[in-house]
Amino acid sequence: MSSRVVVLISGAGSNAAALLDAAAEPGFGASVVAVGADRHSADGLALARHAGVETFTVPFADYDDRGDWNAALSERLDAYRPDLVVSAGFMRILGAEVLERHTVINIHPALLPAFPGAHAVRDALAYGVRITGATVHLVDSGVDTGPVIDQAAVRVEPDDDTASLHERIKSVERRMLVEVVGRLAREGWSVQGRQVRLGGPRQSPSTEYVAEENR
Repeated sequence: MSSRVVVLISGAGSNAAALLDAAAEPGFGASVVAVGADRHSADGLALARHAGVETFTVPFADYDDRGDWNAALSERLDAYRPDLVVSAGFMRILGAEVLERHTVINIHPALLPAFPGAHAVRDALAYGVRITGATVHLVDSGVDTGPVIDQAAVRVEPDDDTASLHERIKSVERRMLVEVVGRLAREGWSVQGRQVRLGGPRQSPSTEYVAEENR
């Protein structure tokens, strides 16, 4: 049976588009059952509708309390019974109301634990590193501190600025995210300490997980 995936976005949704394309291929192992956003203006919603995938929006601005917004989002996610929730450029902090019920993965444009936070590409350039990259990880109670699932390196070129480097990282992110989601769906996973192991039964999300602020 195909694993059910919900993708959360805030903007253009290029990673969501890559997952939609992959999920249409036989044998991928996962179906994107919905794409959700925190704003009606998220361009990626139109891409999902064009692909025939259901969309939903839970606008953050409609709620005075962050906990109420998280509870409303969790309720919408519950309706799709996802095996996995993918934060793909979702610009909100997810609280326990969501994460105690759902396993969430995130993609970050650096080789964690180096350069966590919302400005990872800028920070890597400022530090002068020669190699940076991308990380797919489970979220936990810190900012970009969750167990690493996979990583890929990207070389920093001498003439790079933030935009050019981030664009190359994004191309790596899309490929890696598709591969990771497919493997998680087909093989299952378990977590032992900080080690994410593919294969075996899927674990229920831990109550200690609290999502990070995504880019």
